[in-house]
Amino acid sequence: MNRLPEDAPDEERGDPSIDLGQYETLDRPVVDVLYYLVAVVFFAWLFYYYLTTEGGPTLLAFTMVPITFVLFTLDSLRRGTLYPSLSENLNRVIAVVYCAIALTVSVYLFKEFHAIGTVRAGIWNATDLLIGGLMVLLVMEYARKRYFVLFVLNIVLILYAVYGDIVPGIFNHPGLSWKRIVTSLSLEDTTGVFSGLPQLALTLIGSFVLVLSVLRAFGCIDSILRFASRIAMRSTHALPQAAVMGSMGVAAVSGSGAANAVTTGSATIPALIKAGMKRENAAAVEAAASLGGQLMPPIMGISAFLMADFLGRSYFDVVARGYAPALVYFVALALGVYLISARRGEIRMVEAALPMRAEDYVRFAAFIMVVAGLIVLMSALHLAPIFAALYVFLAVGAGLFVMQLALDFRARRVSPPARSGSEDPSISMDRSQSQDLGAGGDTRLTTKTAILRFFDSFASMTADLTLLLATLSILTSAFVNTGVPPKVGFLLIEAASIHLAAMALVAFVFGALLGMGLPPAPTYILTALVIAPQMIKAGMDPWPVHFFAFFLAVWGELTPPTSVVAAVTSRIARASFAGTLLRSLGLCTSLFVLMAAVFLRPEIVLEPGLAQLAATALVLMAATGLTFGLWAKFSDRTPLDYGLRLILVALSGVALAHPDRGVAFVAAGSVAAFVFYWWRFARPSIRLA
Repeated sequence: MNRLPEDAPDEERGDPSIDLGQYETLDRPVVDVLYYLVAVVFFAWLFYYYLTTEGGPTLLAFTMVPITFVLFTLDSLRRGTLYPSLSENLNRVIAVVYCAIALTVSVYLFKEFHAIGTVRAGIWNATDLLIGGLMVLLVMEYARKRYFVLFVLNIVLILYAVYGDIVPGIFNHPGLSWKRIVTSLSLEDTTGVFSGLPQLALTLIGSFVLVLSVLRAFGCIDSILRFASRIAMRSTHALPQAAVMGSMGVAAVSGSGAANAVTTGSATIPALIKAGMKRENAAAVEAAASLGGQLMPPIMGISAFLMADFLGRSYFDVVARGYAPALVYFVALALGVYLISARRGEIRMVEAALPMRAEDYVRFAAFIMVVAGLIVLMSALHLAPIFAALYVFLAVGAGLFVMQLALDFRARRVSPPARSGSEDPSISMDRSQSQDLGAGGDTRLTTKTAILRFFDSFASMTADLTLLLATLSILTSAFVNTGVPPKVGFLLIEAASIHLAAMALVAFVFGALLGMGLPPAPTYILTALVIAPQMIKAGMDPWPVHFFAFFLAVWGELTPPTSVVAAVTSRIARASFAGTLLRSLGLCTSLFVLMAAVFLRPEIVLEPGLAQLAATALVLMAATGLTFGLWAKFSDRTPLDYGLRLILVALSGVALAHPDRGVAFVAAGSVAAFVFYWWRFARPSIRLA
């Protein structure tokens, strides 16, 4: 029985955002057939819903949330990760039981949907409670396997909801009955595992996953990396920048720091080390670049969808405001990476790159068309996001499908089919992906392989997101039903009586503590649920508050000492985790600038337009000055060097925070003068700190 390697990082074992397709699957055709059969049915059902929206999102969630657990179970079984410590036969028995329960729940809820929501609403019978309770238990088991911290937190909150009467102080409450707990977590469609969050995963997010899956399936991600490798041949500094550009491109369609680190880091980190960069620096560059995956539109680590739902605004309204902060982050990151790679003799010229063929340029163009198409359809034509994603999927998917058919036809005419184990560096599909499809190591990307990869990617990504958001719905339900948000809000209001900055500091500490144990999406949800309402009541605009919560949640993925991204990249580089984390924090200082900027220069997220451009320029110069203050060296005389750095950091603070915009622009100009001085006079003899 093939299992996840024993030396695989813990983060890879528990984070579904990481592509487990890199490990071998079970050589069990029956399990594969069952998985793909369910995946095809799952895709067809959702595709029909996207076309018609028939039945509404609540019926869709009641029917499909159990099916996502079937997909999760079958996928885990074929990969050998269901219960690795148990025998293969016992795993099969458990999988059959899980699938039978989930299918029973799905069929029952589909048939009884109207009765549960109308006739028996509030007076549900024993069968209703049993079915709902079973689904809650299945979701909790998913959380135990994927997100153990969330699982423990949910258990604690459920016990607190029942036994709140024994809790002293401000958090005391009368306590809820177990029946009320079961109904609130399942049958009540406003809370629990069938509520708005999993509905969002199956509807809006699912429609965008269609687009992401077709790009991944037809090799567009590989073509982005190949394109970046071509850029790396231009100069000694191009390779690190190519790593940043490649991560930025992949981030735009993955939205996951950990997944991005695995996808691009497996190629960029060894290349950087081979070119002469220190291991900790190479790992830090990829960690910081991958972290930007949570910031980069159009996905923004699924937070764009969540923010739109919280604010009651359109998805496009969120994305349109998200580009400016992402630009600030990646420009500051590129400058920091340049300063690191400018060390004399550390980086050598790349002499060879992955070959680019015509189809790679087409795939890269398809990626550009996806981003541009979504923007045009949602902004110029004002299409609903679901329909915009659907139309882009149909157009780009059809084009990539036709191209792949032509490539297959050409390959059959030019040469006989490749034998198992053959290597062709121009083929976009890597060995691990072919093994994931049971292709016996054949690295040739064919139409059949691409179609299987599409169904696999769409089913696994959508199922994981749905179950994750169902898990978070359990958490939010327990929070709301026990009255925790108003009580935490009371503490925030007390802090606000001192100063609004004190409230922001309390919110930062709250979010940072959450980020130490939770992924970005749940961190954002909890921060937005608990902190945002009170900050808005204190007079703050909702947009800056929610972007603050968003940036805070993104930073949580790098929060010491539990950074998943730094752990993954340091493992790939075989570098020190502490050293990688320290350098990553230095490269990501622009994220702290953005957290402050949403309150000091709120125009950066308030309304796209000229005001946003001016605010973005000031924030960008502040981030630039801080980056140079940390990484550049202006003089060989240490006192003078540190003095100039402190002045530069102070000027950056003025550009960011001074209420007089004229003074702020003068400070920003002074930062630019410092950068020019470094470039003209200090750079030739630079020895970085």
